[in-house]
Amino acid sequence: MLSRIADVLVPAVGRLTVTADAGAAFAPGSVIAANHTSLADPAVVLAALRRLGVEPVVLATAGLWRIPLFGRALAREGHIPVHRGDRRAADSLSGAAEALSRGRIVLIYGEGGLPRRRDAGEAAPEPFRSGLARLVQHTGAPLVPLGQAGARRITSGSRTKQVAGLVTAPLRRPGLHVHIGAPVVLTGDGTDRTAHAHAAVTAAWRTAAERLGEPVVPAA
Repeated sequence: MLSRIADVLVPAVGRLTVTADAGAAFAPGSVIAANHTSLADPAVVLAALRRLGVEPVVLATAGLWRIPLFGRALAREGHIPVHRGDRRAADSLSGAAEALSRGRIVLIYGEGGLPRRRDAGEAAPEPFRSGLARLVQHTGAPLVPLGQAGARRITSGSRTKQVAGLVTAPLRRPGLHVHIGAPVVLTGDGTDRTAHAHAAVTAAWRTAAERLGEPVVPAA
């Protein structure tokens, strides 16, 4: 359902293009790691993946499961709630591991949250949390890095600006780009694996931003 909705909505608010590295592939039981910049980018990513024939299980904030009907649909389709700052936080990785064991493809955001910036520009992914590397190490799943750019042109900034951006996006139709990297094998200890995953997603994001000609915010 999420992928189908995204496939309908995203073309209405922006111009989506998709590229991939040579060797990019989605083997059953793969983990897709994406950068997270906007409330709009999950829809952008899902629409791009559906074009490639992929409808992943998504790890998403648990608050979505409290929305009537929508939450039931998420549960029915096997998507996984993430309870941040809660003793149930580890359950999301267990759920992801189970989905991978059944051959599902899992989409995870290594940053674990949105940037606090209020501008609409692009910036490199923020540091990753350890959960992504632990999931890959525990399951042996291939890691497919994904970079997206342009979603902050749909919605970013204060709540007022986000609403205004979403309302005007069908008129502005900003460019959106998703780039898929070739699968990578994470090596080393947990810190090294996390850094390796971050570097791979950053490279994919940089390709996406360059394809759009988006200005990049310097690192703090």
